[in-house]
Amino acid sequence: MQHFIFAGKQTASNKTPRQINRKLLFNFIRTRPSVSRADLARLSGLQRSTVSLIVEELIADRWILEGATGRLPRGRRPTLIKLNDQRAVIALDIHPAQTTVAVADLGGKIIAQNVIVLPSDAGKALTAIVSGIRKLITAHKDKSFDGIGISLPGRTDLHLQKLIFAPNLKWPVLSIKSRIQRATGLRVEMDNVANACALSEVWFGDSDGMHDLVVVNVSEGIGTGIFANGQLLRGDNGMAGEFGHVQIDPDGPLCACGNHGCWEMLASNRAALRYYNDLSPSSVADSFDHVLKLAQSGNKKAVSALEKTALQLGRGIRMIASALAPREIVVVGDITGVWHTFGPIVEAELRKHSLSKSPVLRPAYDGNAARLRSAVALVLSEGMV
Repeated sequence: MQHFIFAGKQTASNKTPRQINRKLLFNFIRTRPSVSRADLARLSGLQRSTVSLIVEELIADRWILEGATGRLPRGRRPTLIKLNDQRAVIALDIHPAQTTVAVADLGGKIIAQNVIVLPSDAGKALTAIVSGIRKLITAHKDKSFDGIGISLPGRTDLHLQKLIFAPNLKWPVLSIKSRIQRATGLRVEMDNVANACALSEVWFGDSDGMHDLVVVNVSEGIGTGIFANGQLLRGDNGMAGEFGHVQIDPDGPLCACGNHGCWEMLASNRAALRYYNDLSPSSVADSFDHVLKLAQSGNKKAVSALEKTALQLGRGIRMIASALAPREIVVVGDITGVWHTFGPIVEAELRKHSLSKSPVLRPAYDGNAARLRSAVALVLSEGMV
């Protein structure tokens, strides 16, 4: 398991490594448009001398910059501190048929992004991804890139730097990390998208890092990332969190993992597309986004398909709540774009026959931006030491 402490509400003790205090102060700076050294001391509870020393280190390392002077009713004007907006990260959100490549700042804001349609051949797919990365780097020559973060639709072996379980990814990417590092000269961090999203919720989101959290990423499949006791829970061989491949209906559709009726075959984007096309064989939709747009326009069959998807999503989330009892569960994916309509169905199913106090359930409303920010969090969590 990999250990993280990012909570802005938790001050590092004298026995905590210095890196934790650096991350603590950096996140206070990141989440505020302007802040002074005195503000940081007050917010963190650290000694002013400790804050000043760490701030000077962060300035020397070019994570932050000194900006304008603030105004006070009396006394010396404080010098405000801000993120270094010249530093950036390349973020990749990989899907079986396409990859989004983006440039993001240190605060997780997406500056630019391009979608690359991937060929099925592994070598050609990697070549297309590398080309897309290089084009963005060239287009943003004014930026200094700290690294490349990659969120993957599969489980990775962090030591062997290869995918070990990716049933929905048709091309076998066994050396994606080393290939991109050699091609770009940049540090590459990669992880399962659900794990990365869990980390991102603590780094960029509303979670404080002190309570257990599960992220449910709903896309072509379903993946879950588990943040418990201040750690990403990985399990043996990195396989913890594969709730998407828990069999729900033995007579259900064949899953890419080889089983029938896995949760992701009943509650993923592909499931919603299948539900709609079964209801409307004369007017077939070609994508989940198409089904979303039909539902938003009032198409009854599309609405019915998404209601069924939401019901199955809620049932699976209730399974997670019963198994892990987290403080909160965050849903990431395109379904959050219509959460105001279908979220109540998920919520009601979660609360039904609950064995204990149900967790807080909330959507990450920004769709693929949440997955891109998760890739940024991977780079920052390893670089902020």
